[in-house]
Amino acid sequence: MEEVNEIYRLYYRGQRIWQAVMKNLLEKGMDKAEQALLSGCSAGGLTSFLHCDNFKELLPKTAKVKCLGDAGFFIDAYGLNKPDISGFYHIRSYFNEVVTLQGSAKHLPLGCTSRMYSSQCFFPQYMLPYINTPLFVLNAAYDSWQIKNILVPSEADPGRYWQLCKLDIENCSSRQLEIMQGYRNGMLRALTLVKNSTSGGMFINSCYAHCQTEMQDLWHSPNSPRLYSKTIAETVADWFFNRTVVKEIDCPYPCDSTCHNRVFTDEDYD
Repeated sequence: MEEVNEIYRLYYRGQRIWQAVMKNLLEKGMDKAEQALLSGCSAGGLTSFLHCDNFKELLPKTAKVKCLGDAGFFIDAYGLNKPDISGFYHIRSYFNEVVTLQGSAKHLPLGCTSRMYSSQCFFPQYMLPYINTPLFVLNAAYDSWQIKNILVPSEADPGRYWQLCKLDIENCSSRQLEIMQGYRNGMLRALTLVKNSTSGGMFINSCYAHCQTEMQDLWHSPNSPRLYSKTIAETVADWFFNRTVVKEIDCPYPCDSTCHNRVFTDEDYD
């Protein structure tokens, strides 16, 4: 095991699992790969960024290697001077607890951790400048997890004023939508590095969703979300095979009729 928390008897084996999976795949023929794409969704999307350079180092130097993070571009509102609705920055405390509990600092880019707190380097907007392998960011501008946990965490809305809005974006008031538009603008600013990158790609649609690669209906089907008439799969393929520059950004909500917006139940609220 990688580490043991003697107080809570927690066993941290994530890095060993990663290494074991990679070893297994290499033994099965990945060591001869000519093309490879590392991807993940949500926390997996974040870690696809974190492991990207290491993944490339495992493969032949001649291989085309790229990484895709789906719904993993969690933004630091503090860095954008946009706190959550209560005026605090709960997500920073949350990420700090994650990094501290799991001892993640040693796996974060050294170039980043030498300049700022390790917990800040868990945010892609600070991490990505130190990753050299080409990256693709796929994210909903109104990411449902981020709206529920970064913009409007439960602690920031004890009166549950935002409850109906968080369950279904169609329930949001004009004021709530205005605040969410501000969050979208913050995400686009945080993506400036990717937008200006010669090797990076992005597909930022204006949906209320979280993870859009795990289901065929969302990835590539007749009713999939689209930007400029192309599905997510088609757009990613254009980027991966260097067919064209891919920096796709949707118009603001509610302009996109191809979205599969999430609708939650009361049990999902918190």
